Amino acid sequence: MTVQTELFGFAAGALIAVVTAPVGVSGAVFLLPVQLSVLGVPSPAVTPTNLLFNVVAGPGALIRHHRQGSLTGPLTRRLIAGALPGVVIGAVIRVFAVPGATVFRVLVGLLLLPLGLWLCVRVLRPRRRRPGQPSARFITSLALVVGTVGGVYGIGGGSIAGPVLVGRGIPVAQVAPAALASTFLTSVAGASTYAILSLTAHGDIAPEWSLGLACGLGGLVGGYLGARLQPRLHETALRFGLGLAATALAVLYLLQALT
Repeated sequence: MTVQTELFGFAAGALIAVVTAPVGVSGAVFLLPVQLSVLGVPSPAVTPTNLLFNVVAGPGALIRHHRQGSLTGPLTRRLIAGALPGVVIGAVIRVFAVPGATVFRVLVGLLLLPLGLWLCVRVLRPRRRRPGQPSARFITSLALVVGTVGGVYGIGGGSIAGPVLVGRGIPVAQVAPAALASTFLTSVAGASTYAILSLTAHGDIAPEWSLGLACGLGGLVGGYLGARLQPRLHETALRFGLGLAATALAVLYLLQALT
């Protein structure tokens, strides 16, 4: 990787993290198409590279949330309990039985599109009665699924879990730190799993270290700034922004799958 590529990765990581950190998304899901389409990172090395981004970028927002006392709580523990085993399962699937990039884009697009539209509609046409919050079993099961997806594609899972939990009635201020903490720990576990698998499996399994570190350092700065912005943003604006982000990403993936 050239210096120009690494500088571009730093800038992309910083910009994405500033926008996504306030709603509990690491930004890896938005960085993935940049790595695939712009930077030309080979597959499956793009997955551990994205996980490396999460590992380096995560502490920026987490430090800010820790100072605010918002990292502790049952939601964080339940997400971690489900996502940690899921990311290991996903890494094994990615190396030995991974679907193609086109299949991934279609599946993620079809999942995020209705979620994003649902959030936007609920902001524009809110219910008079607040929905009941999901059960502990639902949260842990959801974390297991998104942890597996994160292990396969290196996207952390917060981009999927966040819209679901927010849509089910949990405030963004609770979802954001819990999702980011889960993403950070699962990314450490996922990157470690890929490092072990690279010793025995063939192909481009190891991450692009310099690019992953450059993107992650940008995300570290951007994530901290984004977490500082969160208390200044209205809950409705955060919900609508998360819905728009999910919808835009879904459309992007679906258009890429068609080309």
